[in-house]
Amino acid sequence: MKNLILAAFAVFAFANVNAQDDDSGNQTSEGKWLIEANTGNEVLGTTGIYFSTSDGSSSYNIGLDGGYFIIDDLAIKVGLGYGGFSPDEGDAVSSFSYRLGAKYYIMGNIPVTLDATGASGDGVENSAGETPLWLGLGAGYAWFVSNNVSIEPGLRYNLSLNEDFIDEGVLQINIGFALHF
Repeated sequence: MKNLILAAFAVFAFANVNAQDDDSGNQTSEGKWLIEANTGNEVLGTTGIYFSTSDGSSSYNIGLDGGYFIIDDLAIKVGLGYGGFSPDEGDAVSSFSYRLGAKYYIMGNIPVTLDATGASGDGVENSAGETPLWLGLGAGYAWFVSNNVSIEPGLRYNLSLNEDFIDEGVLQINIGFALHF
């Protein structure tokens, strides 16, 4: 996990050093692009990044979200992720996750998100053959460490849209790393 975090920081530092100056407005102006990686939660079908291990079993996910600012401060986003679970004994399973939504920056540095997230793949279904589908609402703070890079800690609540899969919501704390160009 430590190596994964160091690699993420290295990618963002490299992107920041090689980014060209742009005088066409701030980071969330209309026509700008956004690429972000967020920490994740294995309960959700997620486009985030996580790794966990316990008693010889491990689970992981890797994914990214991308967005385009259709107007100042409002980005339409899509995300994709791939993950898996390797039990101590038995067959490993994998999943494909997706996200579609919007992100609005209040005053340019308070991101609020609304999106739908789901997953499919081997072993993702419950005993009734249902897959997860979530409606997520999140808010946080965008700390712009440079013109092109932000760190965005936040809270997110995920409401299950498929009560046959799970009928509980999930609250998560996450940290996002975003490139703006």
